[in-house]
Amino acid sequence: MTGFGRGESIADGIVWRAEASSINRKQLELVISLPRELSELEIPLRNRCASRLSRGRVQVSISMDQGSGTGSTLRVDEALAQQYANALTNLAQKMHITQNLSLTEMTRWPGVFTIEQSSWTPEEALPHLEKAVDAAVTQMIAMRKTEGLNLKQDITSRLDALQVMLKEAREISPQIVQRQRELLRQRLEDAGLPLPLDDERLVKEIALFADRIDTTEEQTRAESHIAQFRTYMDSGEPVGRSLDFLSQELFREFNTMGSKANHAQLAQLVVRAKTELEKIREQVQNVE
Repeated sequence: MTGFGRGESIADGIVWRAEASSINRKQLELVISLPRELSELEIPLRNRCASRLSRGRVQVSISMDQGSGTGSTLRVDEALAQQYANALTNLAQKMHITQNLSLTEMTRWPGVFTIEQSSWTPEEALPHLEKAVDAAVTQMIAMRKTEGLNLKQDITSRLDALQVMLKEAREISPQIVQRQRELLRQRLEDAGLPLPLDDERLVKEIALFADRIDTTEEQTRAESHIAQFRTYMDSGEPVGRSLDFLSQELFREFNTMGSKANHAQLAQLVVRAKTELEKIREQVQNVE
């Protein structure tokens, strides 16, 4: 699911910032971007993020802002500046050039003015990075949960529709057997071989047909899958892969119902059910 979050930690004038963003993926794909001098912290930070996530492509970017506070110090090498001045004075005298030194020129002398940055070892920086990353991931997860609630509403309404279709399928099933009985009797009459409805051969043929098209097992399993689907969605745990599996199983049950019973009304019902299931499967790809 999609989400975004920011976090930061401040210490000794340095601001450690983290941004976490995610887009949809079936598996978890983590990308951690760190300043080069802290690259060795990628693995512990990756493990920390992975412990809270299970799906999606997640990008975590970390930056450091030292500003102009205690995080940096201006140093002036006066001895080196004096050497530059002496050398330039001597050169000007030898070449008979008028000496005209300015402070602006002094700022260009290499090594005279330097800014020393505070030195942080990776071990010292890690707690601050963890704090910033935790805050960013927490905010991102909160956004993903909001999206998840909307997805749950949509999927729940489609599951309700599927249950209505299963009820319709149960009502249609006896009609299929009755229609087959009438078709058989009509064909026998048209062929000049009328048989009474209680004839053993006719009853046996109808019984075999009824057994062949019986979809009770498929309907029962589909009901069970829908109930399990609802249970998973209410669990509050990462259930994306489980829901994906149940979606496939529901699709299979409805598909079997349609192939077993050669009946126009039931075939239309199965097409409607498979359309709803395709939409559910698309949504489930976004669920963690």
